[in-house]
Amino acid sequence: MSKHCDLIDLRVKLDNAITYGTQKEALRVARDSLKVAEKKRFPGEIEYFKGQIEMLKKSWTSAIERFDAAIKHNPHDGGSYNDRALCMVELGIIDNAIKYFDRGIAVEPDYATIYHNKGWLLNNLGQHREAIEYFNKALKLEPDRAVTYDNLADAYLNLGELGQAKNYYARVLELIKPKTCRIIRAQIKRKIKWISGQLTTAMMR
Repeated sequence: MSKHCDLIDLRVKLDNAITYGTQKEALRVARDSLKVAEKKRFPGEIEYFKGQIEMLKKSWTSAIERFDAAIKHNPHDGGSYNDRALCMVELGIIDNAIKYFDRGIAVEPDYATIYHNKGWLLNNLGQHREAIEYFNKALKLEPDRAVTYDNLADAYLNLGELGQAKNYYARVLELIKPKTCRIIRAQIKRKIKWISGQLTTAMMR
């Protein structure tokens, strides 16, 4: 999580709700966090959480305005650069989105999420090898980051390197807490089963 912010714990809680929870849950956490920021009178955090609420509502342009305001209050907030870039991706502004990921990395090079999300974008653009480099940079900073292993596995799957993909999907299952994220678990188990079938077929040829 971004270290250059005043409410790190709340940002972590929101990030987990967005990654592993429902939109309803994430909105609740974002609104509760905004109230805390307002009570503490942290202007950068106020704009950041307002931006998160706009993102969850899919109001990308409004969210960008909030993140720009957050950056003015705190130019070293990698999280705001990161989330601005994600909004730009949703609006189809890909080249500038990459630039904002890079700006975030420049101001906060020890923030794993930015490397992860740049890798996610590169993977979706078909630049799978470069994506893997960024996922590994994220994992160097946060070695137990389950969502990054998931995306790393996707990149290897896209490259047709099934053994690597299977290993990293299995790592995700090891890292996710038992009896949580059941939908994600089920999806990953289906991928592992499919890959196992493909590897068995290849060995029989």
